[in-house]
Amino acid sequence: MEEDSPEPERSKRPVRFGMIGTGDVASRWLAPALQHVNGAALWSVLSRDYNKAAAFAATHDAQAIVAAFNRLEEFLADPQLDAVIVASPDRTHCAYALAAAAAGKHVFVEKPLATSTEDARRTVQACRDAGKTLAVGYHLRWHAGHRLLRQQLADGKLGKIRHMRAQWTLKPPAEDWRAEPTLGRWWSLAAVGTHALDLTCWMLQPLCGKPVEVRSLLSNGIFQAVHDESAIVSLRFESGATAEVLSSVAFAAPRLVQIYGTAGNAYCQDTFGPRGAGSILVNQEVLDFTTACPYAAELADFVRAIQADRQPESDGENGVFNVELLEQIA
Repeated sequence: MEEDSPEPERSKRPVRFGMIGTGDVASRWLAPALQHVNGAALWSVLSRDYNKAAAFAATHDAQAIVAAFNRLEEFLADPQLDAVIVASPDRTHCAYALAAAAAGKHVFVEKPLATSTEDARRTVQACRDAGKTLAVGYHLRWHAGHRLLRQQLADGKLGKIRHMRAQWTLKPPAEDWRAEPTLGRWWSLAAVGTHALDLTCWMLQPLCGKPVEVRSLLSNGIFQAVHDESAIVSLRFESGATAEVLSSVAFAAPRLVQIYGTAGNAYCQDTFGPRGAGSILVNQEVLDFTTACPYAAELADFVRAIQADRQPESDGENGVFNVELLEQIA
């Protein structure tokens, strides 16, 4: 497994980002993370509500002279805007990404890439046709402990991998747009399950091959929601290794990753989340890692990909793959 490549020399000016969406992930994690990425700057903000865009731009020090917009065409018409971050509700991802690519902007889309495989592939093709970089936000790949653990798996620390379990649940807020069919397609799966699925496949595929069988059990009986409130997903990989993913918005439980191999096991506690924290044991020994913002790391990879004209680690094809899994599940 290759080590992370060093960051190239900083370009003459930063990549100027426009933020589409002013919700929790954008305001608490993505915009602050940009401030810690060499070669990146928040430039402008788009929201359906101009006042929200203006407040977001002021709070996060957007640098454009005119930084707040509520009209997509005007937002994208800025020739000094280089890239957009699509952090709007899931069903809007495709339309915003297509418009951004058509306007000649690089595109970073928060997970999931789209709410159908067809739209996910349309997004990949549009960015490819425009010659623009496309990344999908799976920040758990950039947790420093997860990266060290993945390397240890590759080095054979646990022997041959036989099973992995990933569990991420949370109590829903009073209102959650993912429960609305006009804004989302999945609830627990889109909120946290898609992250657990991506981490599972990212960890196992280099050693175990692709998933060849997917089974699921869904429940929406607590809140009587249209979408999944809880999902249990079972995967079988080419090697015969298995995995199970649990996501839920019906209860709070420990956030866990467990990996079992022929020569040992690994246990991650509270490494799911936005802070890059938690603890990891490998064969009952503590795995030391530096707590750092994984959002900043994934955005830094996106900037390096733009500058080097290469694919980011979580690219459009990975986004399509995850949407394909979600469609098989629900």
